[in-house]
Amino acid sequence: MHRPTPTSVLRDWTPDDAVSLCRHADNPRIARCMRDAFPHPYTPGDAERFIAMATQNCSALLLAIEVDGEAVGGIGVHPLADVYRGTAEIGYWLSEEHWDRGIATDAVRAMIPLAFDLFPIVRLQAGVFESKPASMRVLEKCGFCLEAVHRSAITKDGVVMDEHLSALLK
Repeated sequence: MHRPTPTSVLRDWTPDDAVSLCRHADNPRIARCMRDAFPHPYTPGDAERFIAMATQNCSALLLAIEVDGEAVGGIGVHPLADVYRGTAEIGYWLSEEHWDRGIATDAVRAMIPLAFDLFPIVRLQAGVFESKPASMRVLEKCGFCLEAVHRSAITKDGVVMDEHLSALLK
């Protein structure tokens, strides 16, 4: 997969991305806004394990966000199951040095049609920690609507916080 955006390229992960992935992902400000499966510190072994999983995962679409020839973030769509089988979850992160440049917004915009084309879904949703209003704004700019605030639904690093759930329908 190779999908250009105005500010980046969305593409498949490769083993060659391990060094840049480790460098850009090893940031406590990023890890603080991600689920616990996203480690901190982010080690070379974590990068290698993630890339191996991302390149073998047939049930989800996991892409690198490339800027100037380097993987500086990631974006993924994970279809849900059971009664939620018509829904997929989108998630993304970006290196702090690339924040506030529209890169995440462009990546999400490019991923939306891919998600609806590749998966049998009618709904794309994202949950965002209350501590990340910039990520909420990315979703809003891409047409997602805030559907719910799940109060005290997340515990991250010992802090209980709200999750903002936004969705976009096909």
